[in-house]
Amino acid sequence: MISALELFKIGIGPSSSHTVGPMVAARGFRDVLDGRAARIRVELFGSLAWTGHGHGSDRAICLGLLGHAPATVDPERVTTYVDQLKAIGMLQLGNGRTVTFDPSADLVFNRTELLPMHSNGMRFRAIAADGSIVQERICYSIGGGFVATEGEVTVARDVRAAYPFSTAAELLSTCERERLSIAEVQRANEQASRSCASLDAELDLIRDAMFSCIERGLRTAGVLPGHLKVRRRAKALHEKLANRDARFQRPHEVMDWVSMFAIAVNEENAAGGRVVTAPTNGAAGVVPAVLRYFREFCEEYSDQRARCFLLTATAIGALIKRNASISGAEAGCQGEVGSAAAMAAAGLAAVLGATPGQVENAAEIAIEHHLGMTCDPVGGLVQIPCIERNAIAANKAIAAASLALQGDGSHRVSLDEVIETMRQTGADMQSKYKETSKGGLAINVADC
Repeated sequence: MISALELFKIGIGPSSSHTVGPMVAARGFRDVLDGRAARIRVELFGSLAWTGHGHGSDRAICLGLLGHAPATVDPERVTTYVDQLKAIGMLQLGNGRTVTFDPSADLVFNRTELLPMHSNGMRFRAIAADGSIVQERICYSIGGGFVATEGEVTVARDVRAAYPFSTAAELLSTCERERLSIAEVQRANEQASRSCASLDAELDLIRDAMFSCIERGLRTAGVLPGHLKVRRRAKALHEKLANRDARFQRPHEVMDWVSMFAIAVNEENAAGGRVVTAPTNGAAGVVPAVLRYFREFCEEYSDQRARCFLLTATAIGALIKRNASISGAEAGCQGEVGSAAAMAAAGLAAVLGATPGQVENAAEIAIEHHLGMTCDPVGGLVQIPCIERNAIAANKAIAAASLALQGDGSHRVSLDEVIETMRQTGADMQSKYKETSKGGLAINVADC
């Protein structure tokens, strides 16, 4: 079972697979570092090598080796931490022990090789004083901040889910048999390992982190980091919308608010701020924007329904992660923004009174119309087209939920069929369209 607390992780931008994952992997290597190590060397492969600079992978490796974690590192001090490491070229491990790590020499972006399991590969090596390799660990950042370690067996928690499911068909069958909603099924599974009160507190923390990210984005102006010099626009857009006379607001202008919420989140992400993977950082704006739309524009909103929204979204995201991918480096942006749209559409439909069949229909509609979407960030930065793409996906999610609510839940194309189609499409997609900045907009839009 994939938990809501795994799919929604609080961390920092700009990328869950290129920032959060490498930080987790680097910290994990530090924690098991061989006592004979005198120097650490790290190689990044595939998508991490091609777009790692723009996605902050180099900074993430440094932060992880320094002992920082994505959920607790101070975004305002990241530059200070990394600059200090570059200046001294040494890691303090405690008990007076140090090892050498000079990022300019010991962090290598290998653009000529690929590791076998996934495009986002990392090789960590500990080198003794005589130059011999005393320890090696290969890790893969597989999307959404999840990390897989090659050659190591992880003992799963002995948790028996109340209602296990691996397909949407199984999930819907359980809902019908047990007379439960999708959120209730996910809640029962979550409570196999934590109390109801603990789960609610964690879900509220996730919601609050999402809304806080929106608020920071709406307060902050200026230019985003990187050579593209993209100007932040959420703050100016908020001022314009807030000053508009509601008496003369056209109905479709609600879409501008939704777009603004998503843009605020993804500008914060691009700036390296505190965000929530939903299910990734590159797609972090969609779920918060739709949840905020629910709070601001729907009278049904309550804390309990917000939890229902997140639990429903978790069930859908878990299905996609299990049966396809949420990684842009593996499936293109259909795996990131497409998955986020499906999760948001399902969550919104659920809290507006949809049946499980209608919820499944909403997710299917949303993801079907992202099939084939490439991941082609201009200049290797999570800015163009990523920020605006989240805004459009959030509006598509709302449209999908609304359309599903007008039906009875029966439809010709199932969510399972669409997820499998996404998996096949991602497998067929050329690597230049999968987060390498070697195709699409990345080569047709000037990055200077």
